[in-house]
Amino acid sequence: MDLYQIIGHPLVTEKSTRLQEQNKYVFAVDKKSSKNEIKKAVKKLFNVDTIDIRTFNVKGKKLRVPKQNKFVKRKDWKKVIVTVKKGQNIDVFKSVKTDEKKKG
Repeated sequence: MDLYQIIGHPLVTEKSTRLQEQNKYVFAVDKKSSKNEIKKAVKKLFNVDTIDIRTFNVKGKKLRVPKQNKFVKRKDWKKVIVTVKKGQNIDVFKSVKTDEKKKG
């Protein structure tokens, strides 16, 4: 499996931002990936050593669509909390492009 298919995208929330202070990073990953595959992908993509990996299967929410008068369900997905060694970090916002406006 491709490394970019295993590690989907970083989850940026208030809790995940607080966890970064403890060298813990949160990602959405492929549902079929195992802890060993995730560990290898993090090592190759971000060049960091992992201490601990915790995975969670998240159930999709049921949402009501008012105009169609029915319920739909979001997809189930998997998230992971990766703990890296002290002194190492993952730059979560490295790939985020900002739209800077020129001040004139």
